[in-house]
Amino acid sequence: MDADSAQPTQQPTGQPTDQPSAQDGGGKAPLSRRAVIGWAGAGVAIGAAAMGSVAAATMEEKGDPAPAAGAGADIPFYGDHQSGIATPVQDRLHFAAFDVSTTDRDALVKMLKEWTKAAAAMTGGREVGTGAASGLPEAPPDDTGEALGLPASRLTLTVGFGPTLFEKDGVDRFGLKAKRPEGLIDLPKFPHDNLDPARSGGDICVQACADDPQVAVHAIRNLARIGMGVVSVRWSQLGFGKTSSTTPDAQTPRNLMGFKDGTHNIAGTDAAALADHVWAAPGDGPEWMTGGSYLVARRIRMHIETWDRTPLKEQEDIFGRNKGEGAPYGKQKERDTPDLKAMPADSHVRLAHPDSNNGLMILRRGFSFTDGTDGLGRLDAGLFFLAYQRDTRKAFVPLQQRLAGSDALNEYIQHVGSAHFACPAGVRKPGEWWGQALFG
Repeated sequence: MDADSAQPTQQPTGQPTDQPSAQDGGGKAPLSRRAVIGWAGAGVAIGAAAMGSVAAATMEEKGDPAPAAGAGADIPFYGDHQSGIATPVQDRLHFAAFDVSTTDRDALVKMLKEWTKAAAAMTGGREVGTGAASGLPEAPPDDTGEALGLPASRLTLTVGFGPTLFEKDGVDRFGLKAKRPEGLIDLPKFPHDNLDPARSGGDICVQACADDPQVAVHAIRNLARIGMGVVSVRWSQLGFGKTSSTTPDAQTPRNLMGFKDGTHNIAGTDAAALADHVWAAPGDGPEWMTGGSYLVARRIRMHIETWDRTPLKEQEDIFGRNKGEGAPYGKQKERDTPDLKAMPADSHVRLAHPDSNNGLMILRRGFSFTDGTDGLGRLDAGLFFLAYQRDTRKAFVPLQQRLAGSDALNEYIQHVGSAHFACPAGVRKPGEWWGQALFG
């Protein structure tokens, strides 16, 4: 859990979106508003996606730049890069990893095409296909329906492909083995890992982020429904309370330990830093990954009962920041340049900071989670850590090796789930589809 490594949040440059059609859900329904839905106790979300901005749709149809991704605005689906990576971080997450249950390549390709159409519709606030309340009465609806009447809530959907899609148990199921990027490694085992295989890995992932939990869950539910018989959900994770700063001038969120997290991350508007640290460049690997990024997902359990009984001074020593303002040791404000030598040698910020790692940076998108109890009277809670980078071998791996070796925070956390995915470039225009360059 690297609080001060690196993550940006930026609205990617979007291409004009397609006009609504009968095929992708028709026109947009009238916009409605409602109060923000809170997470119920253990972080359970109820799911739905929804309506987009009519003004935004009009601008996109004319080919004009999309509006800034403010509160309630649709985030463009089409673009050079997938949305949901450098996009300003939303408030809610539903992340799902899928196993491919078929060996039929054509069936998998067909599903990815259908997923792409559905994703374009849902991120634009439209129903999938013929919708939830139309079509043949004798057939199941094309949309599950819990999104009706809700705005799109800045929904983004990001897809990635895991190592096992390219080869599983020595079998090249879909003729993709030769196209596996060298950077899509099987992550090494780090000290203190206690990984649950049932919460790790996966052939394909979809990250759904939105400002409404119902919108995020609705998106994953629809994709799972479309993929039935081709893929099945291996594991999923709900997240709330983003734990990463969105822009340099925004308030930095706090994690469940009560500390501000991810202060010194890449700014989403810093195109140069994104090019250097996040987007795969020509020559980095196979052509189909150019413009994409590598995603590491880690479920990090926090031993919060123990943490809550730890003295304040010890907590601050562990992080290297004061808890109230979030200022680094010896400084007054959160964003003051830290004096790393003023911090304990094993403090989290000192070990994770780019200046301690030869400038190494990652794009960090993290969310808190609480999933009931562990059966022993302790909350199953922590951080669902998402890190995007240009090359995992040169970013997350060396950073995590450093943290796992000597971070004082290790006494209070444990990595219990892990996965690695190659997220290709964005879908640039209607008619293209997720994974087209890989399967083409």
